[in-house]
Amino acid sequence: MSEESIPDSKVLFRTITDDSDDTETLWATSLGNDLYRLENSPFYAYDVSWEDIVLAPPQTEQNYPHFEKVIEKSGNRTIRVFFDSPLEEGSKSFEVNARLNDLGCTYEGLNPRFMSYNIPPEIELQQVVDLLSGQPLKWEYGDPSYATLQSANSKATNKTLIERIFRR
Repeated sequence: MSEESIPDSKVLFRTITDDSDDTETLWATSLGNDLYRLENSPFYAYDVSWEDIVLAPPQTEQNYPHFEKVIEKSGNRTIRVFFDSPLEEGSKSFEVNARLNDLGCTYEGLNPRFMSYNIPPEIELQQVVDLLSGQPLKWEYGDPSYATLQSANSKATNKTLIERIFRR
C-alpha cells in the first residue's frame, strides 16, 4: 500500500467470463470526483494494477463504487501465480518467490498457493516471464492481460505489414 495514504474505500470490480460473473473489491484511496487510487493488487480483475487511478461512480448495488475505467496507469503491472506447493520455507514455491522478490516484485497472498505479484515500472516484464517459464506452477498476466498483449502484438504486426506493403 502507498505509504503516504491510508485506504479509505473499496472499489468493486466485476470479472465476467464464459463460465462466471465474479466480483472483487480492492482497497483504494478516494481522490474525489469518483476517482480512486488502488492500494492493493488484484487477484481477479484484469488490466488494473496497484496505484492506478480509476473512475468508480457510486452504485447502490453492494454499497461500493463500481470500477468503470482506468484514468491513469501507475506503470505497475500484475501477474498472478498459482504454485503447485504452498509458499513455505524450503519449497520450490518459496525459492521462486524469493527470486521474484530479488527482482523487486512484491506480492499479496490470497492463500498459501495463490499470489498476486506487483511488477514495478523499472522491472522489465520479460524478466519476470523468463523467471516463471518452466517452473512448477501456473501463472497468468493480470495487467497487462493476455488479451491486451495479444491485441498490442496484433496491432504491431499489422503496422509492420502495412509498412512493408508501402515500402514496395
